[in-house]
Amino acid sequence: MTTLTKQTLSHLDWLEAEAIHIMREVAGQCERPVLLFSGGKDSICMLRVAEKAFRPGKFPFPLMHIDTGHNYKEVVDFRDKRAAELGERLIVRSVEDSMKRGTVVLKSADESRNKHQAVTLLEAIAEFEFDACIGGARRDEEKARAKERVMSFRDEFGQWDPKNQRPELWSLYNARVHKGENIRAFPISNWTEMDVWQYIEREKLELPSIYFAHTRPVVMRGGAIMPVNVELASGEVLNQPKAGEEIIDMQVRFRTVGDIPCTAPVPSDADSVEKIVVETATTTITERGATRLDDQTSEASMEQRKKEGYF
Repeated sequence: MTTLTKQTLSHLDWLEAEAIHIMREVAGQCERPVLLFSGGKDSICMLRVAEKAFRPGKFPFPLMHIDTGHNYKEVVDFRDKRAAELGERLIVRSVEDSMKRGTVVLKSADESRNKHQAVTLLEAIAEFEFDACIGGARRDEEKARAKERVMSFRDEFGQWDPKNQRPELWSLYNARVHKGENIRAFPISNWTEMDVWQYIEREKLELPSIYFAHTRPVVMRGGAIMPVNVELASGEVLNQPKAGEEIIDMQVRFRTVGDIPCTAPVPSDADSVEKIVVETATTTITERGATRLDDQTSEASMEQRKKEGYF
């Protein structure tokens, strides 16, 4: 007589299974998908999901990063290292190249290039004729992202209309598009920041060092902690202190990583994933609300950027 045992799945198992299902749906329905990989914690989780969805075979899509040219060196180095370890193709397209073409024009030399990634992304989509971009955005990050479908439809101009999205009843997804249109797919849309960190802890995923507590020179600017004298791989130094600003050495970590001029760290002594999980459990401010200065210019900052083609 066969004895059946009941297995209870954890919430991480359910979230992982959903993400694997979504990623396989994209691969099955789309002709030329691409997985956006920046080296940040969310996209690191996405790589693990892709491994579980498609290994031992190769990924049915390349990896791509839209580089502002002002990303933290630790993150860019990790990006290249991780792609090489996986043996997957990594496409890098730079905002600086768009600036050279004249399709991106900065208002000032020290303006954040973060929002201009939308232009470079749309150019890359046209160049490779991608019909789906798989990203690591989550609904808990920001109000505009909370409106996003798992399969987010973008028109032939790359624009997002939050009032014109497809229903996703019973987890049935429609990724079909006409030529020139594309889908932004978000397999970890239902994850929270805590889920991400618990998954990283469970899967023992490697991370760029700036996610952990470290000491760096900072100034207080506009109510936020701003790293100063940040050296890029090119040798260029960003975020030089302004007249009258006092530089202090502070122990900080980054909750999210992005363009250097608009990404602030938070005070922290969490130097391990276990400590970060505990710290995350007690925070009352979303990671973007606490650290992304470009989201704080107005209530509609992110929504406007997404309508223009942002991730």
